[in-house]
Amino acid sequence: MTNGFNSEKYLKIQSERIQERISLFGGKLYLEFGGKLFDDNHASRVLPGFEPDSKFQMLRQMIDSVEIVIVISALDIEKNKIRQDLGITYDEDVLRLREEFVTRGFLVSSVVITHYNGQSSAELFKKRLKRMGIPTYFHYTIEGYPNNIALIDSDEGFGKNDYVKTTRPLVVVTAPGPGSGKMAVCLSQLYQEQKRGIQAGYAKFETFPVWNLPLKHPVNIAYEAATADLNDLNMIDPFHLDAYGKIAVNYNRDIEIFPVLNALFEGIYGKNPYKSPTDMGVNMIGFCIDDEEICCNAAKNEIIRRYYTALNRLAEGGCNEEEINKISLLMKQCNITTDFRKTTVAAKERKEKEKTSASAIELSDGTIITAKTSSLLGPSAALIMNSLKYLAGIDHQIKLIPQSMIEPIQKTKVSYLHGKNPRLHSDEVLVALSMLSTTDDNCKKALSCLEKLKGCQAHFTVMLSDVDQRIYKKLGIGLTCDPIKKA
Repeated sequence: MTNGFNSEKYLKIQSERIQERISLFGGKLYLEFGGKLFDDNHASRVLPGFEPDSKFQMLRQMIDSVEIVIVISALDIEKNKIRQDLGITYDEDVLRLREEFVTRGFLVSSVVITHYNGQSSAELFKKRLKRMGIPTYFHYTIEGYPNNIALIDSDEGFGKNDYVKTTRPLVVVTAPGPGSGKMAVCLSQLYQEQKRGIQAGYAKFETFPVWNLPLKHPVNIAYEAATADLNDLNMIDPFHLDAYGKIAVNYNRDIEIFPVLNALFEGIYGKNPYKSPTDMGVNMIGFCIDDEEICCNAAKNEIIRRYYTALNRLAEGGCNEEEINKISLLMKQCNITTDFRKTTVAAKERKEKEKTSASAIELSDGTIITAKTSSLLGPSAALIMNSLKYLAGIDHQIKLIPQSMIEPIQKTKVSYLHGKNPRLHSDEVLVALSMLSTTDDNCKKALSCLEKLKGCQAHFTVMLSDVDQRIYKKLGIGLTCDPIKKA
């Protein structure tokens, strides 16, 4: 799709901004990294041109100065908290993250287990990390955190925590998900460093909301939609407005905690180097939007995508109506309905015409391709086949996979694997297409067009199976579904 975000500019000015902040604090900075360091698909959807690993690439610009500390809460270990987008527990994600960082050449110096209060599961995880040669530290639960400043800023508070040994100018503190205790780790380290006579500073990297975009900008509203389940709210930063007379956007939790942080900074440094929550941030993403309209439209599509995702979760008992109502209000703020998403309209029109489940996809040139459920293919498989035929210039009437090949697959699915749905799923048609591509030029041409589906948007009038959803995700296709029984 057409880009609206300048990734090259971002890599340059963002790394420069962080270097400036390191210098401000005398050569050492603890940088709390909110959100995902890589796999940031939300940012890539609302800012076309921003790559899912753009933040990672930005850090590569100063790789020799960076070390990474991964934080996980003992509470999340204890309850086997799952990262929903990956389907793995937080403790397993710590290992995944470390492997990803190390593979890309980064130093991962340690893991910090926060909210520790003697949990046996946390102790077992520390022993597991130790066997792997990974330095691991405990940070303890502090009674009354974050409001009991006198206790926190003492040897019985931050002083009780293990001191995390770091050696490089930029210490990136990241975690598998929210609520892990990243900020507390950073502040604890500032206290510990100060006790040792080491000068160090703190800054926060949050991609959203974008502080220098308007409060009701679609990109910022899309962030609210993405965090509707957390009840995050975008707000005008009152501390920034009071200090500078300028409007900046932040979110409620950072604004609410700032008076506490102010007191903690005064306890550690003697004064707070920051006048507002916005001051703490280093995010330069708002300066890298080249095409406002493209990013606004992408953000509106993302809000609608979040709305359908919430509807699907409600249909499966995974959320409540309050989340859906909140996203509905956000859509009204943007003056959009689900009809703004072209594929939604096209899929529903095809369903009305065919009287069966249907689907639609918008290709990179703006072309809308539709498909319907048949006795042989489900709507997801049919849509992929129709799209590939169009992209490869193959006549729609040509059958790439003969019925004589599909029927034995269906028999295996139903008779031997005891499935209830005989129709082929997306992965099954792609395997069949791959096999035929060795002898059939049309199949070979169609298969070569798969990568052109990345970044396209699709809608289905039924909820897809987990298998089909995973295939569309791997292909990089933005997906929405009506909250109707799975195909």
